[in-house]
Amino acid sequence: MARRTIVTMPGDGIGKIVLPEALRVLEAAGFDFEPVHADIGWELWCREGNPLPQRTIDLLEEHGVGLFGAITSKPPAEAARELAPELRGKGHVYYSPIVGLRQHFDLDVSIRPCRTFPGNPLNFVRRSREGVEEPEVDVVVFRQNTEGLYSGVEWTNPPEQVRAAFATHPKFARFADVPGDDLAISTRIFTRPAVRRIVRAAFEYAAKHGYRSVTVCEKPNVIRQTSGMMLAEARAIQEEFPGIELWNTNIDAQMMWLTKNPEAYGVIVSGNMFGDIVSDGFAGLTGGLGFAASANIGRTCAVFEPTHGSAPKYASYETSIVNPIAMILSAVLMLEHLGEQAIADRIRAAIARVVAEGRVRTYDMARLPGSPDALKQGAASTTEMTDAIIAALD
Repeated sequence: MARRTIVTMPGDGIGKIVLPEALRVLEAAGFDFEPVHADIGWELWCREGNPLPQRTIDLLEEHGVGLFGAITSKPPAEAARELAPELRGKGHVYYSPIVGLRQHFDLDVSIRPCRTFPGNPLNFVRRSREGVEEPEVDVVVFRQNTEGLYSGVEWTNPPEQVRAAFATHPKFARFADVPGDDLAISTRIFTRPAVRRIVRAAFEYAAKHGYRSVTVCEKPNVIRQTSGMMLAEARAIQEEFPGIELWNTNIDAQMMWLTKNPEAYGVIVSGNMFGDIVSDGFAGLTGGLGFAASANIGRTCAVFEPTHGSAPKYASYETSIVNPIAMILSAVLMLEHLGEQAIADRIRAAIARVVAEGRVRTYDMARLPGSPDALKQGAASTTEMTDAIIAALD
């Protein structure tokens, strides 16, 4: 394929460490690309009052594909205190730049694969009558990425017209006398087109990759309108995919069942908050945050990122100990999105080979405390893990 320009957004903390490692692997695997750096993150907020500057949006609008490292976010009062003095009191409000990217580009389909690598000491195990067993987990979570509780429509001390609107619902009566300063409201908004798109994407993925089930993981027995809409649309769309079963689980029960029979599930689809929760739960069974990758896909743009945070403590170490595999797997998702399946398969196979051999393990895989001393106890550095994966490409 033609040479691609990839917008690279390291962001904060360990994002600045792991993203260059992923680029090394892409280059070694033969992907023909040109990285273009873009500014994003906490330092931009402190210096400019905007963690997502227009120049970064312009680059993504031009090139349509981005790799993102990690972001630091802090509560509003703390964020305001860390602004440059000349920017304070001028109306700047911190908002997560990755959420901003999702909403600006309508990156409404989030895909979070949670797959075990054989030989990973962090894989989920359980006891059976025969002893200890390690089930193979292969779950892909489809998370609606732009609506729900993360849509940002919320208030503390809501204005009178908002209170008046909520007062039209009979169940708001018990909050009618709560003083405004003591009342906070966050809305959970689902729209039918967005629900249909994420559910259809889940079924199409299941059909393409041979999964036998799609599970709607919501709470329709309590959150009847929003969760109910997703379940109703899933039932309608499932009729187009007769070879794929539709399952329905409540988020709370699902979090229990995923540690009992995680191998039973295939594709899971949820709204924003529940998708975030269930994908982290399954990620914990397949190696944790060091292996958790994700895609944010819209109609004109796609951004790929590990689901871990910026972990500023680890970014300060003289020799980095963090696991770069989640970032590298996010780059693999990017390759698949771009149609570079052969290179994607080659990198994933190299990761599998390194994990299975077990000679090179970062501190998390070695079950060591996350301190610089982990290197003295035999843990591999970030660079050493990347080097091993590159060597395994051959």
